[in-house]
Amino acid sequence: MEAVAMLRNNPSSPRKTRLVVDLIRGKKVEEALAILKFHKKESAGKLEKLVKSAINNWEQKNSLKPEDHELFIKSIQVNQGATIKRFLPAPQGRAYRLRKRSNHITIVVDSKVPVEFESAAEATEEAAG
Repeated sequence: MEAVAMLRNNPSSPRKTRLVVDLIRGKKVEEALAILKFHKKESAGKLEKLVKSAINNWEQKNSLKPEDHELFIKSIQVNQGATIKRFLPAPQGRAYRLRKRSNHITIVVDSKVPVEFESAAEATEEAAG
C-alpha cells in the first residue's frame, strides 16, 4: 500500500528544488531523511517535512509501524506552480521583469515488504481463542 503527500505553492523555483529531489529519489526513507537533514539548500527542510508527512500518511493508512516494512520513496515529482510577475526599476526609465516562481511537490512512499491484512473474522477469533 502506498501513501501520498503533496506540497502546493512552494515558493522556490522548480529547478532549484529538483536538484535536491534527485538526491533522494528511490532511496529508503531513513536514508532520504538523513540526506535532507544535513543538506544546505532551503528546499531540503521543506522536503524533509514532506517525507515525514508521507510516512505518517502511510502509517495512518495501514495501521502498521513503518520501521517493520522498509519504506522507500517510490516516486517524487516537482511540477511548476504559479509565477508571480513583478517589475524592478532599471536605468533610463526602463523596467526589468522579475518572475517569482513556485512549484508543487508530490511524493509517493511504498513498502518493499508486502503488507498483509487479516480479515476481521480471523482477528476476532485469534483474540478470543
